[in-house]
Amino acid sequence: MLKSLSLENVGPAPTMELGFAKRLNVITGDNGLGKSFLLDIAWWAMTRQWPAELNPKLTSGKKALPRDAGSARISFEFTGKSRAKAYTSEFQPREGKWKGSAGRPANPGLVFYAMADGSFALWDPARNYWLTKGDEDFQDRPPAYVFSPMEVWDGLENKDGTWLCNGLIRDWASWQKERGEPFDQLCDVLKVLSASPDEPLTPGELTRISLDDARDMPTVRMPYGQDVPVVHASAGMRRIIALAYFMVWSWQEHQKAARLLGEQETHQAVFLIDEVESHLHPQWQRKVVPALIKVMGALVRNASVQLITATHSPLVMASIEPFFNEKRDAWFDLDFVQDEVMLTRRDFRKHGDVSTWLMSEAFDLKSARAETQEHLIEKASRLLEQEEPDQAAIKRMHGKLVEALSPTDDFLFQWRYIGKRKGWL
Repeated sequence: MLKSLSLENVGPAPTMELGFAKRLNVITGDNGLGKSFLLDIAWWAMTRQWPAELNPKLTSGKKALPRDAGSARISFEFTGKSRAKAYTSEFQPREGKWKGSAGRPANPGLVFYAMADGSFALWDPARNYWLTKGDEDFQDRPPAYVFSPMEVWDGLENKDGTWLCNGLIRDWASWQKERGEPFDQLCDVLKVLSASPDEPLTPGELTRISLDDARDMPTVRMPYGQDVPVVHASAGMRRIIALAYFMVWSWQEHQKAARLLGEQETHQAVFLIDEVESHLHPQWQRKVVPALIKVMGALVRNASVQLITATHSPLVMASIEPFFNEKRDAWFDLDFVQDEVMLTRRDFRKHGDVSTWLMSEAFDLKSARAETQEHLIEKASRLLEQEEPDQAAIKRMHGKLVEALSPTDDFLFQWRYIGKRKGWL
């Protein structure tokens, strides 16, 4: 598990420090303040690989660079297979690289990274853990598995033409034909991640979508009874389908590799998920994090599991209220204060309502209304504060409020009450 990160002269702020909780870590903040950047750093700290350097097809997951010409450091600590690992890496300007420690790296357990653009990365201690060249046990294994969005679906090919992963389409079809544990797990994960128990994501019959495509195509059974090919499903469904597949594939392949090596399965796993609500309808947004925690615990049995996720969604924040525990969970918030990016670990308070979350420190909105309505109410409030406002102005404002707001709007009720009590309306 990742225990801490400390950054100096790298990223959007001069310094940043995070002390992670054991189970759930949620990162909020405006666009451009560094949420995805922090997830990239977290992945790199545990795997010592930048995703885009391993797979140039990616548009995200690039190598972090110093803010200026001064010294830059990334310090981190995580729980390894046998002990805690702490290390400070300095950027080497001439080499354009972050200095790594000599010898065999520490083993952080399974590290899973779902990026916002649909890319995925996996570091598997059974398949990606190797000695440095010169050691007798050195094997030329991939340093990590990094998938572009298309490769998640169509498969990841090795340099020698062999397949590292068959991809969602082929694996799903194969699992469905075999009706073994992988397909059972996939069905279970899809069910848990579904938006509603009444409308579960259920595999339909395999089909073909083209005379020129010989692959059996998985389908999902829609609530209206039609089996829709997964490649034709909505963006939100494809996001959930890809997450479900990649989680099952990662754990299945780890188990197989551990058996081949005669090793024990890993006892810990870290899941990094950027923009966890990406493409999802509100009814999915308010369920996805609790569902992911449930799925991770079921898949990675008898292991410690940590989730680090970034979100823009007030529904996601509201959804974690019932189970958030300060001893096991943490909320980090990025803000722009006095021309600097500030990272704060905030106390988690229940707001109980999505509109209240919008006005919390997580999102910093003045209200949950449309911007034009917000400005109109601000002007109306200033009129109410006057001792003797212009009557013509009151009448004009009344007409605008009636036109802009719902008849049951709380402010409209307040406006009418005060106006009648003072004889203005």
